[in-house]
Amino acid sequence: MMIDAIAAEWLKFRSLRSNLYLLACSLAAVGACAGIAFMIGRGFDNQTPDERMAFTGNGDGLGNGIAVAYIVFAVLGALTITSEHGTRMIQTSLVAVPRRQVLLLAKVPSLAAIALVAGQVLAFAMHAASMAVLGDRAGRLLRDGTTLGTSLSEPGVLASVVAAGVSMAAVALIGLGVGAAVRSTAGALAVLAVIVVVLPVVAKTLPMPLRAQLGSFMVENLPLQIAGTGGGVLPPAVAAGLLAGYVAAALTAGATVIAPARRRLRVLAAGVAVAVLVPAAPAAATAAPDSGPSTLAWADCADRSLVKELRCASITVPVDWAKPAGRKIELTVGLLPATGAQRRIGTVFAVPGGPGSSGVADLSTSAGSFAELRARFDVVTVEPRNTIDKGVLSYDCLLSGPWITWPDTPAEYAELGRRNRAAAERCRAADPEFFDHMDSASVARDMEAIRVALGEERLSFLTNSYGGVPGIAYSRLFPERVRAMAIDGSASPYLDRAQSRLPHEESFARFADWCAASTTCALHGRDVGQVWRALVARADREPVPVRGESPPVAYSGLDIKEAAAPSIVSPGPEPEFPRWVELAEAIARADAGDASGFARYVRQITKSAKVPAFTGMNMTHCLDGHGFRDYAEYRAARRKGERLLPNLAGIELWHQLACVGWPVPATNPPAPLPGGKLPPYLGVGSWTDLQGSADIVRRVPGSATLQYQWHGHGLYNAGISCVIAHVNRYLISLRLPAPGATCPRPAT
Repeated sequence: MMIDAIAAEWLKFRSLRSNLYLLACSLAAVGACAGIAFMIGRGFDNQTPDERMAFTGNGDGLGNGIAVAYIVFAVLGALTITSEHGTRMIQTSLVAVPRRQVLLLAKVPSLAAIALVAGQVLAFAMHAASMAVLGDRAGRLLRDGTTLGTSLSEPGVLASVVAAGVSMAAVALIGLGVGAAVRSTAGALAVLAVIVVVLPVVAKTLPMPLRAQLGSFMVENLPLQIAGTGGGVLPPAVAAGLLAGYVAAALTAGATVIAPARRRLRVLAAGVAVAVLVPAAPAAATAAPDSGPSTLAWADCADRSLVKELRCASITVPVDWAKPAGRKIELTVGLLPATGAQRRIGTVFAVPGGPGSSGVADLSTSAGSFAELRARFDVVTVEPRNTIDKGVLSYDCLLSGPWITWPDTPAEYAELGRRNRAAAERCRAADPEFFDHMDSASVARDMEAIRVALGEERLSFLTNSYGGVPGIAYSRLFPERVRAMAIDGSASPYLDRAQSRLPHEESFARFADWCAASTTCALHGRDVGQVWRALVARADREPVPVRGESPPVAYSGLDIKEAAAPSIVSPGPEPEFPRWVELAEAIARADAGDASGFARYVRQITKSAKVPAFTGMNMTHCLDGHGFRDYAEYRAARRKGERLLPNLAGIELWHQLACVGWPVPATNPPAPLPGGKLPPYLGVGSWTDLQGSADIVRRVPGSATLQYQWHGHGLYNAGISCVIAHVNRYLISLRLPAPGATCPRPAT
């Protein structure tokens, strides 16, 4: 009987011209997609470069017209049965097929087949129309890591388009069930309009995260979730099960209403069981998460100056990880929770730089940079054990340090070591055990303890500046726990020091070119390189005094280079370049015999007349193996620097010279990365600091780099939109930039 009934329903469906006209109306969805894409393109074109980066993408292009398609397919499904009620042909049909449930189910194959084919054709046409209208703009990367439009070659897009076509067939079957339950075309249309149009609109008016949570259950958002490309918080299998469950629920409603009264309860029970079990099965299968419960007790942060959404917790770790049962210290962990806008992927650990910076304070300051990433991740960080204001060691002592000299003899080298050791011992005396365990490997082990406390199987990392060194240590110690790692502006412990400062020489050349072109430069009209090198050579023979300073202070050539280096690589906003203006004035004054220009801006930052070697940084640098073996190694490194760095030789040795005579041996010297056990990494940097990041990630197979073609450091935290876009894309989808990828300089 069922086969005959299905054949009869196929003849009915095929013979009705109205069905063909109705399917033709679905082409309006293609027009809607093209029209909205046109408006998006026009709006995008009228934005500034930064505004374009913050633009909301068009995704696969179907979202703009899918409601139109759903209405058409829902009406098609409803009319399949309500038209028979309206013309009273239902009585004839029931004579031919007395069992009402059989009659209803016999309509399903024909409707599903036609709707499935038509849905696929329509879905691909909608996508093609959107992409054609956007043109080349479709490939423009946005801050959230997506592009303005997504081609079928993008991961998950083909699946989302296919899923959208399938969802149209599902909506047609939902329409059939609603039509069977209501038995009126007008009534069915009203119910379907609520399901397809009203409920999604209401969901969009709700506050976050309720908007995302409720919106995830709307039919229009299920295709993207089935494909795993967004749309809500549901896993793909659950979204697919939910779509099938909606169909089962609608058909159950229709079958229950049309069933004889004595059989309705049985039909309802069977239908409800199917409608519940279909989505429940995949939900149960995906219920085992990649993370367990967190043991951290999150609460408001004690520091009220931090952003309100930042949460804090404490974790206890050993001072000495070789003695896990020994003395413990407490670290503060910070959390910017996921916003719930999309299905959560996991946790990104933001590793702070310095060394000595507080990750909690840094995350609060740069919270805006993480806004888009938090749609998919929690972001955590820590006040590392080497944060200089933890109160265990004297803050003022850690902020002080000796002035580094450039030894010309073994005796001078030994004297530098005595001064360094004395400065270290002054700070170390307060707590030698704590002071001796400030290496980056200990920080990495603390990070692993935080991972365990979070209950995460793996972490994604974003390291900032010197945070790359704990990132390297974590990669060596716990490679299986790394999902992804973006290294932003890190110095490489593997790279030759002189080689690592070649970009600084390029920055010096840019400074000289600016002086030649700009009348605001105090050295305008002079050969800047010649003036600079003569000044440095003269200062190394006879240091330049700081006039008015008491007790007397004088700048050697090395002092001048170290004081100038930050301004050389970071000139400030274009076109004023205030730090270059200040630097040129300081050089001109020093050339006239007064180093007070350098002393003034050094004191503003360090509270010292000359740049000190901060003990709070040295206590990590030296344990991480920054020192020289002996005077001979120092002399060899110095000769190489003088050969490669005609303007800035010596700055590459600054931190190493600060470790001469250090009272504690290195405990975390550079060691190879287990590249074969790690996922591909992303190295990020500007003109001056990409080299270090690139040297690190090239040791991990399959990795890539991204250069910001301008000045800067710590680019993600600094809010550079192009860098944020590429890093977000990598962290979310594990997709790396193409070889040679760059981010353009800011528009002026």
